[in-house]
Amino acid sequence: GWFRRLLHKPKSRSVESSLNASRSASSLPSSSSSSAESSGSSPGTSLARSVRSSPVSDINALGSARWAKSYDVCICHSEVDLELVEELVSYLEGQPESFRCFLQLRDAAPGSAVVTELCDAVQNSHCWVMLITPGFLQDPWCKYQMHQALAEAPMANGRTIPVLKDVDRKDYPKELRNLYYIYMALKENSFRQIRDTIMR
Repeated sequence: GWFRRLLHKPKSRSVESSLNASRSASSLPSSSSSSAESSGSSPGTSLARSVRSSPVSDINALGSARWAKSYDVCICHSEVDLELVEELVSYLEGQPESFRCFLQLRDAAPGSAVVTELCDAVQNSHCWVMLITPGFLQDPWCKYQMHQALAEAPMANGRTIPVLKDVDRKDYPKELRNLYYIYMALKENSFRQIRDTIMR
């Protein structure tokens, strides 16, 4: 009987007022709801449709979740690949979205511990691009940063983006094998793929 009583418990006034407010808001005339009603669907359905079909919010908007972190993307790379990474960073920062990239040699604070800087960069970024090259596979700092990014991603709702260059599939790190990767053949196409993935 207690479960039945719980189900039939009278609603509090605050719940009722919020329900009435939402009902009146959904009954307000709008172009999307009126067109949906004329096509024979209910106002609730039209409201759901208008939310789904609304354009993606501007990532540059001040209220956007983008500004909750210092960087849009953290680039993990070996020092031997610095020239290629600088080209990638230049490409991303030159896009209309003006992506904020963390580049260790440029953005790390002088006098700060390497481990601290790497961990801070990973925690304060939305996405992590792993440029996996033979140099990356031999660099213990790259592996450390990769593990930090993989540990951070589930909690931060971030995205790890592996980019393979001059590496055989058999040498691809085991830790990343559950992730799709970008294979860098043509630089321009790969840079565009990275940009589109970050946007997603």
